[in-house]
Amino acid sequence: MSALTLFGLFAVTAMLVFYWLEERSPLCILGFAAACALGSLYGFLQGAWPFGLVEAVWAVVAARRWRNKLAHR
Repeated sequence: MSALTLFGLFAVTAMLVFYWLEERSPLCILGFAAACALGSLYGFLQGAWPFGLVEAVWAVVAARRWRNKLAHR
C-alpha cells in the first residue's frame, strides 16, 4: 500500500470515527471538519478532484456546525 493510500485510509477512517462521536462533544465536530479537510487533500493529491471538492465543502459545512454549536452553548 502506498503512503498516499494509507493517508486516504486514515482520513476516511477519522471522518467515520468523528462523525460517530459528534454528539459527545463539539470537538468531535471540529475533528470531523479536519478529517474532511484531510479527505479533500487526499482527493486532490490522487487526482480525483470531484471527491476533493465535495470533501472541501463538507469540511466547511462541519466547521460552520462546530462554530454554531459553540455559539449556542
